[in-house]
Amino acid sequence: MNSLDELNLFCKACQKCRLHETRINAVFGEGFQNATVMFIGEGPGFSEDKIGRSFVGKAGQLLDKMLDAINFTRESIYITNIVKCRPPDNRNPMEDEAEACLPYLRWQVKLIQPKIIVCLGAVASKYILDNDFKISRDRGKWQQKGNINFIATYHPAYLLRNPSAKREAWEDFKAIRDKVKEIENSTEVKA
Repeated sequence: MNSLDELNLFCKACQKCRLHETRINAVFGEGFQNATVMFIGEGPGFSEDKIGRSFVGKAGQLLDKMLDAINFTRESIYITNIVKCRPPDNRNPMEDEAEACLPYLRWQVKLIQPKIIVCLGAVASKYILDNDFKISRDRGKWQQKGNINFIATYHPAYLLRNPSAKREAWEDFKAIRDKVKEIENSTEVKA
């Protein structure tokens, strides 16, 4: 794959798992193609499937507010999901469904080359960071793999159901903002 557009075409025609049978749209991802920060959720919901865009429902509206609070915009980041098709009834993706989609995500990471990956929620964290990941125990902790810094935080949909967790998510988002500044400053020093 040479471009996100080419990869997106493959994704839209994908039939590697049963999720293609019930989807309206494959939801590939969107944002800045050279983003420093990539956000990854678990899978599209009802609104995303209907419109064909990532994080456009109530959880997406909350994510937009959270991004705005740290002076980020959707145009400055890249956002995608583990699976590109909506699981029925918004259930978590099954392992075989996630495994079928992970090659698309790996190509997205390879093409975008983010410096930071933010896992939104336990499902994304499990597939990206560690199969034994516990969001309540492990969120907010930085990990580095290769040239990429990883952090997990609560999924915005979880925050809508559990507003008391917003304070912890806010701390995570401030840490993301600070890590971006740190990376930008180290890049300037090297130049």
